Amino acid sequence: MHAQTSGRIHPDYPSCRYGGARIAFRGPAKRLKGAYVTFLGGSETYGPYVAAPFPELVELQTGLTCVNLGCRNGGIDSYLSAPSLIDLCSLGAATVIEITGAQNMSNRFYTVDPRYNDRFIRASKLMKSIFYDIDFGKIRTTGQMLSTIARNAEDRIGFLKREIQTAWVARMRTLIRAIDGPTVLLWAADHAPFTSADGGTICRPPLFIDRAMLDAVMDEADHLVEAVIPPGEAAAGFDTIPPVPGDIGAAAGTLGPIAHRRIAAALKPVLSAMLDLDDSGESSNIFAMSA
Repeated sequence: MHAQTSGRIHPDYPSCRYGGARIAFRGPAKRLKGAYVTFLGGSETYGPYVAAPFPELVELQTGLTCVNLGCRNGGIDSYLSAPSLIDLCSLGAATVIEITGAQNMSNRFYTVDPRYNDRFIRASKLMKSIFYDIDFGKIRTTGQMLSTIARNAEDRIGFLKREIQTAWVARMRTLIRAIDGPTVLLWAADHAPFTSADGGTICRPPLFIDRAMLDAVMDEADHLVEAVIPPGEAAAGFDTIPPVPGDIGAAAGTLGPIAHRRIAAALKPVLSAMLDLDDSGESSNIFAMSA
């Protein structure tokens, strides 16, 4: 749904809820009848500022009902704190899990809001002892926390990085194991996952995630899809659907319509093979379609 104002098209998406969870997802809500695929992730899965995010494009290309459970600025904790969403995924034919940054997640150093994972709640005694010169009482988001530490305690940020990387691996393995059904991990970024020799991903989303971390969770998942978006295309296409005034800066940090089309194209063959879909999007596997 879009609202037309002064000749410019602005996104105006309804919200919806699933399974009794208190998280608001991008609507309209889908009917969970027959086979469906669930999509977990953060802002890129939610698809702000684009008319058709990649879950919707996959639905159009395969004919499968695709349920967008992306949380804006969300992370793994959003789902682990909502068992009804895990059940919803387990009842589906497959689940796609976007690789989100490791910063939006509670750990030994700090606590985030269980639903809105980018909201910084409190620092632990351990974190305060390491970053003794930072006033965490003034910090409201994980992004603000990271920028503050990088600016004032860069020599100690390695302690934080190692903690949240370890926590991410453990939490991701827990999430995948909790879903009773096929899972596809989705890497969607303007670069391939870094190796240790590349120096890590501290400043490029998904923050702190590297190849070794993905390797550490792949024994739990069925597939890994890497959709690497050329930097020049990452934010391309927003001129066709301009963001709401005041959100232009935020839109510049998200993937645009062209990137979403690339992601859908990367996911389609994997999901089609997994669910035994033919070229028309119909399944020849009766069990898959009745899962």
